[in-house]
Order: sequence, then C-alpha cells, then structure tokens
Amino acid sequence: MRSSLLMSVVTSVITPAIKSKSCCFMSLLHYPPLMTASYRCFRARSRLSCCNSHADDDMRALFQILPCDLRDTLLCDPSQDQLVEVILDLGCLPQAHYINDSGRRYLRDTEVSMEEIQCVLKEIGQFGGDNRAGIEGTLHRISAIRNRKGEVIGLTCRVGRARGQIDMVRDLLDFGESILFVGRPGVGKTTVVREISRVLSDELHKRVVIVDTSNEIGGDGDIPHPAIGGARRLQVLDPSMQHQVMIEAVENHMPEVIIIDEISTESEVHACRTIAERGVMLIGTAHGEQLENIIKNPTLSDLIGGVVIVTLSDQEARIRNSSKSVLERKAPAPFPFLIEINERDYWIVHRTERSVDALLRGKKPLVEVRRRTPQLQVVIERWRTKA
Repeated sequence: MRSSLLMSVVTSVITPAIKSKSCCFMSLLHYPPLMTASYRCFRARSRLSCCNSHADDDMRALFQILPCDLRDTLLCDPSQDQLVEVILDLGCLPQAHYINDSGRRYLRDTEVSMEEIQCVLKEIGQFGGDNRAGIEGTLHRISAIRNRKGEVIGLTCRVGRARGQIDMVRDLLDFGESILFVGRPGVGKTTVVREISRVLSDELHKRVVIVDTSNEIGGDGDIPHPAIGGARRLQVLDPSMQHQVMIEAVENHMPEVIIIDEISTESEVHACRTIAERGVMLIGTAHGEQLENIIKNPTLSDLIGGVVIVTLSDQEARIRNSSKSVLERKAPAPFPFLIEINERDYWIVHRTERSVDALLRGKKPLVEVRRRTPQLQVVIERWRTKA
C-alpha cells in the first residue's frame, strides 16, 4: 500500500516536469548507481520543487540557514549560480562573493548580530578540529571565526558545487597517472576532484577511496553526496590524522585511486610518496598560484620530486654555463601531471618532472594550455612555452 502510494505521488510530480521539458529531473540520471528507489524519489521531489538551473548544487539548503532578509535577496539574485560564498561577521555588513567578481557585494545596510550567528549555528552540523562544519546532505561548507573565548563571531558560508569542469581534464584520466591540482583558494579545485571521483568510479570502473578530512568532497553526514558517484569515502576524526587515514586506505581497502584534498603538511606529503610507490593512482590538491610556488615551498616540494643542491664538476659547469652549485630534482615526482588552475576556464598542464627540471635550469617549460571558450568548447594548445 505504501509503495503504491509513493509511486502515485512521484508520478504526479515527475510527469508534468517531463512534459515541460524540465532539466531538473534529468540531471538526476547522472548518478543512478548510488540511489535507492526511495532516495531517488526524495531527490526527484526536492529538486523538482526548486525547478531551476541551480538545483544540483542545493542552493536553497544553504540559503535556508541564513537570516530571512538575506535569504530573500539571494533567492532573487539572477547570478546565484556564480555565488562563491556568503560572509557573516559580527558587527559588520553581510557580504557575498561571486565568481569573476573582483570585490564583494553587501547584502544589506545593517550589521550582523550575535543572534543571527547563533541561529545559523543551530542549523548546521558540528565543527571539527579545523573549524569547519556542513549542512547534512549537501556539499556546502561553513567555516568559523572565533574570539579568544572560543565563541563563534564570524562565519564563511562556502557554496559546494556538484559539477566540476571535468571536460578540461577528462582525457588525462585515461592515462591512469597521478594528478596534482594547484591553485589559490576558491578557484574550484575541490569541485574538480569531486567530479573526477565520480568519473573514475562510475565511468572508468576504478576502486576509488576519498580521504575526506573536512567532509568537503563528499558532503556533511555519514551518507556521502551522490556527486562522488560510486567512490567510497573515509572520514577523518581530526585533521592531524589525515596522513594516517591515507595509509589506512591503502592497507585496508585495496583502492586503485586515492583522492585527497588540500595536501599541506610534511606527513601528508610523505604519505603521498609512499602511496605512489605502491602503485596507487593519486588525485590531490595543494594551495599555490603555480608550479614555481610548489618548488619553493619546503613543505610541499617533495610532491614534485624535491629539490637538492648539487655540486657540478668543472666540465659540467662549463657545459651548462652555470655555477658549480646548482639546484636539481632529487627524486621522481609522485604526481606525473601537475595542473595549474589559474582561472576556472584557464588551466596549464605540466609534465611535472620535465617542467621542474627546466625551471631549475632557468628555462621556460613546455606546457599545455587548456581554456574554455564562451561557447563552452575546450581548446587545447599542446606543448608550447609557458609565458
């Protein structure tokens, strides 16, 4: 009886959407393997209720935790698909930051109160050791700013996107080689690796394990978001344990691919090297503008093979026309590909070892430039000298 009633409700909701050629329901077909029948029905109803082009990102769930006037302002904003984050700081005007927008937009002319911050805190999950929380069932991230007493006095509400720009890198996945994404915060690295996890698990049928330190890739809660496809997710009790969970993933779960976001400590770098030597494909991200930043970073330089000072013979120094003490790469790079995400539609692809060797010798490396045109076509300029 309950089953027939549920089917009748779903049919009544979905049929009009199909007749009107709504795109909201069709987007669900992108993740069929992960959803049970009841969960699929729930997602269909919730996304059809939004019935807009932003449904995949669960934008309404993020807006729902905000003060009512801010919620109404954002819901009526035609550029909400470009929204990056909403900032609520005690005693300051609430702000919104958008993609390709150099400044921040103020959402009203009155300051944020402590009562409003407390109301937001009641609607989200618990903060972890990295001062990050989420909204269960979504990909959105809320980060806290605390005072000296430990009280939350500021919130950064970051939009989590379900779809990445996988077409910019889809061909590289067929090589089965590890890839490191480098870019400044907010440029879209996490969204890309989330979509890569789905493609590797669902389309290329790899055993994929995500080490999800802040629940940022798979979303908040114990059930991961459908955006990661059939990939499995290991949550991390404390950020300081991320490297341990990376090794645990290899030893206990037999992955072909491990995905790790925000590699930042020496122990995590060492874990990456260990995993790469065991024949496991790695997809990782690190903060930095370009490859040169990773070379100069003493903590992260081992991700590209490391840098060591070498003393050359007199003859070799004359051949190279250099001093006798030079910098050289000391080991194979655990990530054969390194991709600089300069902008969301402009990427630079390095063959890591060749580019590092060229840079250490004072030469410009040969790279691939990948960009997306206004017509959404990906244009690849192969192996040209980096500007």
